[in-house]
Amino acid sequence: MSKLTIVAQIEAKEEKRELVKSELLKLIPITRAEEGCINYDLHQDHENPNLFLFFENWESRALWQAHMNNDHLKAYLEATEGAVAEFTLQEMSQIG
Repeated sequence: MSKLTIVAQIEAKEEKRELVKSELLKLIPITRAEEGCINYDLHQDHENPNLFLFFENWESRALWQAHMNNDHLKAYLEATEGAVAEFTLQEMSQIG
């Protein structure tokens, strides 16, 4: 099993920034307790406060996939429907 790094970027619609932020913050303690989660860290951009970034490390892609299918992630998606302007996700491997 090789470690998987996830970089997820979430840009909230300006008028929905606080909603998206509060829903993202709810994910942290639940996700950090999940099997395979090494770290799950949320960041907010200094120049664009609508932009959030999760930097995550997982023991394996399979365990990250289990996270992606959990109910708390589905609840986040429902709660923020129509509030996110853009979402990008990169699956990465550390090389150095």
